[in-house]
Amino acid sequence: MGQDEFVLRKFVAPEFVFGVGSRRLAGRYAKNLGGRKVLVVSDPGVVAAGWTRDVTDSLEAVGLPFALFTGVTSNPKSDEVMAGVAVYQAEGCNALIAVGGGSPIDCAKGIGIVTSNDRHILLFEGVDMVKVPMPPLICVPTTGGTSADVSQFAIISNPLEKVKIAIVSKSVVPDLALIDPETLSTMDSYLTACTGLDALTHAIEAYVSTARSSMTDVHAIEAIRLITSNLLPSIANLADLELRTHVMQGSLQAGLAFSNAILGANHAMAHSLGGALDNAHGECNAILLDHVIEFNMPAAPERFEHIAVAMGLDLRGMNSRQKKTALLNHVRELKKAAGIVRTLNDLGVSRSDMNFLTSHALKDPCMATNPRKASQRDIEVVYEESL
Repeated sequence: MGQDEFVLRKFVAPEFVFGVGSRRLAGRYAKNLGGRKVLVVSDPGVVAAGWTRDVTDSLEAVGLPFALFTGVTSNPKSDEVMAGVAVYQAEGCNALIAVGGGSPIDCAKGIGIVTSNDRHILLFEGVDMVKVPMPPLICVPTTGGTSADVSQFAIISNPLEKVKIAIVSKSVVPDLALIDPETLSTMDSYLTACTGLDALTHAIEAYVSTARSSMTDVHAIEAIRLITSNLLPSIANLADLELRTHVMQGSLQAGLAFSNAILGANHAMAHSLGGALDNAHGECNAILLDHVIEFNMPAAPERFEHIAVAMGLDLRGMNSRQKKTALLNHVRELKKAAGIVRTLNDLGVSRSDMNFLTSHALKDPCMATNPRKASQRDIEVVYEESL
């Protein structure tokens, strides 16, 4: 038993209901939480897929009035949050339901923070800056990826500065997540790949994080197993509900792990990219993943061996260099098979961006728990390798 087993660790998680049809419970729960009028935060794609309608139907069924706010883009912007706050206040709402991926959920968290604390959303950057609890928040995630529905993170873009801010606080853990695998059935193969690889990155980073514990390890390692064995089949069979359920469970467990163990360099660097370029967060994570693993491996070789085994690799009889090669090759093949073949170059990143991207990545709260301490040059090199 290592010395770190005696360090105090806390574990926060919302109440969640997992399973097909759970989205239809939103109305009943909103009423139980004291909702009088609900702001439903979603985006046009999720509305078009029909999932938002299922939730608003459940509100109508229990006689709860609601207003709908869909002015959310990917990587939700600070001005979108403030626009949502204006609607929430004008409509006299007292509760929130987010329906969608990480963007509507993070936007809803932002709206909740501002309505309770009465200050601009960009003033809450960092850890434990949210002093007054949010109004009741129910999340209905529709991507098996971000796990914003169970986490104490909200990531908001500041388009003027071209950066993303991370708000980390127990106050932003939702009251309830209704996790319905059926909602994944309308995602195309590219979005399935991006969000699935985001969830895999959560699990890997949580497992090697310096803030990990035996409680987070259990969820992280099971998430790695579930996602690596079910993601590619689910991309090939988009309508297969059983495969989608396994991926959704993997995403949930990855979320429980990273919300408590926090993340690492991969997410810090992806946040910096997303702020600068407004690219898909999952794709940014996937492009960086093998390069960050290669950088971090010397700091936690045994942990990366556990990860390789959870991915189904047989490492028996291999020396440490062969193990490293096997894991990196496996991750690269997984990315390629999932259809993530672009590089940072293809996203429009050039060497001249390195200084800007690196300086913001180093300031990201996720960098604090990376297993290997990184200098400005270290991070620049990882970015350069990903070009």
